[in-house]
Amino acid sequence: MALVSAKEMVDKAHEGHYAIPAFNINDLEWTKSVLAGIQQANSPAILQVSEGAGKYMGGFKTVADMVRDLYEHMGITVPVALHLDHGTYEGAKACIEAGFTSIMFDGSHFDFDENVTKSKEIIALAHSKGISVECEVGGIGGTEDGVTSAGELADPKECKAVAELGVDFLAAGIGNIHGVYPANWAGLNFDRLDEINAAVNGKPLVLHGGSGIPFEQVHKAVTMGVSKVNINTELQLEFAKATRAYIEAGKDQEGKGYDPRKLLKPGSDAITAKVIELCKAFGSADKA
Repeated sequence: MALVSAKEMVDKAHEGHYAIPAFNINDLEWTKSVLAGIQQANSPAILQVSEGAGKYMGGFKTVADMVRDLYEHMGITVPVALHLDHGTYEGAKACIEAGFTSIMFDGSHFDFDENVTKSKEIIALAHSKGISVECEVGGIGGTEDGVTSAGELADPKECKAVAELGVDFLAAGIGNIHGVYPANWAGLNFDRLDEINAAVNGKPLVLHGGSGIPFEQVHKAVTMGVSKVNINTELQLEFAKATRAYIEAGKDQEGKGYDPRKLLKPGSDAITAKVIELCKAFGSADKA
């Protein structure tokens, strides 16, 4: 099985009232760990890359080749889409050419008319190549690749306008943020989510900043139209915790330093375990 567009898996999740997990990958170990987890969970999933992570890994073409080669080498049988997360106008076009099977164009920082114009162009280009598209209305809180937002609530009328362009799934701000949630976080705004869901007439919605949101809120959001949940920080925290414990245990090679394969294994195993847990929590396990 080859990498696939995310449209079919997200549409099925929307119909079945569960959510597709979208895990950010940052390097080879991260990718292997996520693929191992979704295979064990028998879950369709999206592997997504920010532009910063893509640059770090050697460019979008390198990322696409790596994911495809690992998918084949590891004998993965579950549906997997490779997605650009929070893509710029130029980045979205570059990922379409590099072989990604899904892209996000985030035009939420433009004025709305320009967001619509650019979104329409990216949607037409991606769809001509069988690639699924996510767009954004209303900023997501926190910081993502240097772009900071206070966490706006998206305007339902603007969501309706972008949904009608033919986008496959839509990210809309409902009080969610990137990174660790502060103690005084107000929670998701379900009144606004209800208004947005009604406005987009059944278009699947995306919950960014899924790490740290109480599961009961995620579950409620899924019943109200959310069909893709993004996870990054939670995996970073699990990886850091396990790696730190290994180093603190002093398991080097008798003063010669650490074998990088052994050093990274505890963190990689922790990512795999967390991926399995989240697939079960979001209801996507055994849906492949």
